[in-house]
Amino acid sequence: MTTPRTFAHVDTWVFDLDNTLYPHHVNLWQQVDVRITEFVSSWLQVTPAEARKLQKDYYLRFGTTMRGMMTLHGVSADDYLAYVHKIDHSPLEPNPALGEAIAKLSGRKLILTNGSVDHVDAVLARLGLATHFDGVFDIIAAQFEPKPAAQTYQKFLADHAVDPTRAAMFEDLARNLTVPHQLGMTTVLVVPDGTKEVVREDWELEGRDAAHVDHVTDDLTGFLAGLSPE
Repeated sequence: MTTPRTFAHVDTWVFDLDNTLYPHHVNLWQQVDVRITEFVSSWLQVTPAEARKLQKDYYLRFGTTMRGMMTLHGVSADDYLAYVHKIDHSPLEPNPALGEAIAKLSGRKLILTNGSVDHVDAVLARLGLATHFDGVFDIIAAQFEPKPAAQTYQKFLADHAVDPTRAAMFEDLARNLTVPHQLGMTTVLVVPDGTKEVVREDWELEGRDAAHVDHVTDDLTGFLAGLSPE
């Protein structure tokens, strides 16, 4: 067993958005999931059941359903994002404790997401975290190449002048931490609260014991608060 990387040297804190900065059991992403199925069904003129199978296949193979739809069916990213992110954000509630924990971290705080800036803005506004981040790298900045593609992380690091050996990455999907760990980042997998019901694919819940996962937490606020000296 290798010794997990620590945080003493970290000066850049990188966070995924969905199911990371808010808890999995809110199931906000479930709304997006339903709209993706609707989009795929309408675009390909297939039944919702057929669309659902294609959606999950593309998600697993391409990193996002959108990338699969763009690659295989010529879908416009703008049309796709506008449709699937038209959701009700009201289930999200302000989280001042998380904001305080993030504010106490020394260094820059960035968001790296397969979603869009518009979606990021809506989520952060509901959480009360909009002032706590120094930048966002979204799917458009990634030229529509989603995590876990290696070039996406490389572009993110270059665009924001991040030294990966001095950075930490927080994610809810273990496979999205593989490349960051290879690049030298300290990695944290944010998992669902075991007492709450969540809507997840089986493979999305895997990887807690993977060598590229340095730390695992089901309480991001508590974990971050524990990193800052009082």
